[in-house]
Amino acid sequence: MMKIALFGKNISENAVPYVQELIETLYSMQSEVSIYQPFYEILGTRITFPPDFTLFSTQAEIEQRVDFLFSIGGDGTFLEAVGLVGNSGIPVAGINIGHLGFLSGISKDLIIPALNALQKGEYHLEKRSLLLLETPQSLFAPVNYALNEVTVYKQNVMSLLTIKTWINGHFLNAYWADGLIIATPTGSTAYSLSCTGPILTPDSENFLITPIASHNLTVRPIVVRDNSIIRIAVEAKSENFLVSLDSRIESADQTTELHIRKAPFQINLLRLKDKNFFQTIREKLNWGLDNRN
Repeated sequence: MMKIALFGKNISENAVPYVQELIETLYSMQSEVSIYQPFYEILGTRITFPPDFTLFSTQAEIEQRVDFLFSIGGDGTFLEAVGLVGNSGIPVAGINIGHLGFLSGISKDLIIPALNALQKGEYHLEKRSLLLLETPQSLFAPVNYALNEVTVYKQNVMSLLTIKTWINGHFLNAYWADGLIIATPTGSTAYSLSCTGPILTPDSENFLITPIASHNLTVRPIVVRDNSIIRIAVEAKSENFLVSLDSRIESADQTTELHIRKAPFQINLLRLKDKNFFQTIREKLNWGLDNRN
């Protein structure tokens, strides 16, 4: 018997039938289902629920009590699910009812085949590294980690930042730019990719430092080992700047130094056996398609 937790945010009316199909299929498999309470409240009367499900709101309520957590939505929802799962080790599977969906690898049209494969054990777990952000002000605590990236960017749209960066105590550069992205291999296909950063394979054991709209055109992204400690100090004419961990944002002032390193735990990303990273990027980025007609 599978024990499944369901996590999501607001969904469109077009997505409701797929959520209904997911719940009905899980119960036909005699699975135990627990639903994230805010998600349950959002679904409301749009979904018909069986009588014997439970609700949860915190990591502690599902830790060591569920086999998998399904994130229902796009990659933004998946990133929030990672914050909820934390260091529990619960494997996370993304059901994509959003758009691009690098992380949410199960198509909404393939829910039933995916659940059948899961029940048969036809899946594997990919270990994904996270970034840990440490600051004197304890920004984002206690969820001060990110699966995709830590980003520093300007608050005043009219001026650039000076972003001084050190690697393991060695000065790297003073970036004069709109911002700077520190990305994991997972995050290399996210914001960093749109800023011309390279794609890293999930097992590459590297971090990626990518400037955002650098004023110096010779400055390019750089790849460093993921055992590096990255220190950042920011100078801004507006005195404040913005820091984001994935989709979460906070304001900081120039007394705030950022220390970024690899988190002491990893996330288990569930993949079906017929899927792999290279297949995903081919599909999502339309590689190999002849669009000349």
